Amino acid sequence: MEDTIHTPNPKATGAFEASRLTGDATEEDLDSIRRRTSVYVYEAPVRLWHWLNALMITVLIVTGFLIGAPLPSLQIGEATEQFVMGYIRFGHFAAAQVLTVIFFGRIYWAFVGNHHARQLFYVPVWRKRWWKELGHELRWYAFLEKTPKKYVGHNPLAQLAMFFFMTLGITFMLITGWALYAEGAGQGSLPDTLMGWVLGLVQNSQRLHTLHHLGMWAIVIFMIVHIYAAIREDIMSRQSMVSTMISGHRTFKDDRIE
Repeated sequence: MEDTIHTPNPKATGAFEASRLTGDATEEDLDSIRRRTSVYVYEAPVRLWHWLNALMITVLIVTGFLIGAPLPSLQIGEATEQFVMGYIRFGHFAAAQVLTVIFFGRIYWAFVGNHHARQLFYVPVWRKRWWKELGHELRWYAFLEKTPKKYVGHNPLAQLAMFFFMTLGITFMLITGWALYAEGAGQGSLPDTLMGWVLGLVQNSQRLHTLHHLGMWAIVIFMIVHIYAAIREDIMSRQSMVSTMISGHRTFKDDRIE
């Protein structure tokens, strides 16, 4: 179908005349309207995984914290009269199972999706330019650089953080979590067959609980920094951030290459 987005209105007295009606549309504003500086980066399965992943992690953090340190208000009666902790544990286990399925789905999409879908699963440490760009991003986030650069996918610092806290972090949490679940499932169960070896590796259940709990706090810290960085970059960088994970399109704010 013919693209008619930028076809001028033959009845208009000037280019983008409607944009001038309120009196605050500058020539720079109109130039921005004329530009088509948008790249389709994140496909629908990647965006769906991102938001489902965020939701499941939130559920797991809240329920996991309550499992490890139940609030006094949860003691609303004798154990035979209420099932509050049972529902909390069910929510935790259910979210973990969904997280497992979508994580494997995300791995699958890294093979069949576009090249941006693979960025989460590797860090190009062998590239000298990557290290240079990483240094620039560290200075930019520390307010030591005046001008941000443009990236179609993740910038090097974001790629590094996503790899360690999402790819490796979720892998670690799934392994330790399923190993803990295997204890309750019992010897000979499928979880025990697949993940029972982890308990033997760390030597005792309490240590495994502690490692899983520390992993939760690492992801909590990452989520806080991630949300801050996404909002900060949406405001200060030269490309869209939050809206990109909704629409899939990375929109740039200027025509400069870098």
